[in-house]
Amino acid sequence: MKKSIFAIAILGIISLASCTDAESSKTFGYGKSYTIVVLGPDTTITFQSTGKVISEKGSDGYYFTNAENGKLTEVSGTLIITEN
Repeated sequence: MKKSIFAIAILGIISLASCTDAESSKTFGYGKSYTIVVLGPDTTITFQSTGKVISEKGSDGYYFTNAENGKLTEVSGTLIITEN
């Protein structure tokens, strides 16, 4: 039993070490804030999130909690998302 737990722990460490910086940030980005810039044809809107920005499968949009008002905000279109 101890050997199998040790083997699983080693495999977990190896898999985490093999992630690129970008994969690691995307996977473990909870608790960090992000800047979301929505680029429109005539305007640019900037948001700050209180945490991770999430994209659902099958959707072209993203959602996050807006730091300004604490409300769920959904956006789509041409976006630039950067970690603060």
